[in-house]
Amino acid sequence: MRHLLKGRKLNRTASHRLALKRNLAISLIEHRRIKTTLPKAKELQGFVERLITYAKKNNLSSHRLITKKLPGSLGKKSANILIHDIAPNYNDRNGGYTRIIKLDNRKNDNAQMSIIEFVDLKLEDTTEESAPEKDSK
Repeated sequence: MRHLLKGRKLNRTASHRLALKRNLAISLIEHRRIKTTLPKAKELQGFVERLITYAKKNNLSSHRLITKKLPGSLGKKSANILIHDIAPNYNDRNGGYTRIIKLDNRKNDNAQMSIIEFVDLKLEDTTEESAPEKDSK
């Protein structure tokens, strides 16, 4: 029986699940928005929100906890981005730092896709408006 068991297995071993969560978290911190399957996004949401809560404290123990959860050189870079760039935006918010937007199913295997992103997201505008206009003659 599965009483009081939390989390999803995602058809992976425990070490593979942990590596997947870490890699998805690093990608989300670097890009501020990623597209993934819905179960992976739901699993990632709690992991990242805990990291942001640690980062908001901004003390030595929280720095160590974050670097423990995100090891390696990419993890250190992401931890610095999280502590200095992302967490200060959420000082007045007590939770709910990320949102999941459901998308259509993927074509080849019909998996439910979603976008996970930070709330209060301000992406750089790289649309046609910022591109220089060409005069048509």
